[in-house]
Amino acid sequence: MPAEPIDPTGVTWTRVDERYITVKFITGILGWVITAAIVATPIVLDAIGVFSGIPLWIKIVVSVVVLVWAAVDLWLIPRRIRSIGYHEREDDLLIRRGILFQRVVAVPYGRLQYVDIEAGPLMRRYGLCTVQLKTAAAATDAVIPGASREEGARLREELSVRGQARLAGL
Repeated sequence: MPAEPIDPTGVTWTRVDERYITVKFITGILGWVITAAIVATPIVLDAIGVFSGIPLWIKIVVSVVVLVWAAVDLWLIPRRIRSIGYHEREDDLLIRRGILFQRVVAVPYGRLQYVDIEAGPLMRRYGLCTVQLKTAAAATDAVIPGASREEGARLREELSVRGQARLAGL
């Protein structure tokens, strides 16, 4: 993962699992199929004569916009996933994400209240999970999507231990 101007110096990011790209493709395609069906319904109803009055140019513009938007969204999925990373430091966990609008969040271990792991049916099928970090301040809550289940379990245990150690030191 190339360094960006907002990245702290000397940080080597751990990327999420590449299988997460497949999961996001599946959910993205399903979402766009549903969107296309909703957008196409009035066009189809107009074509079979249930109602009329939609100008041809509106049908064309709306269809093209939806198709182009879907294509760009699906094309960006691998790059979006590869921009997600995390790095464990001595006092905090850094989480990075974003292509155009980049964000780096530092979650201090002493502020961790609990670490949650979640995995829906599709994520379980691909052996992945989402690690959610809950802190005392809602603004510093963070998420690491697409971690392998083994890495998620390791992070949960490691971060919980570090969080308890920092709390005990207060």
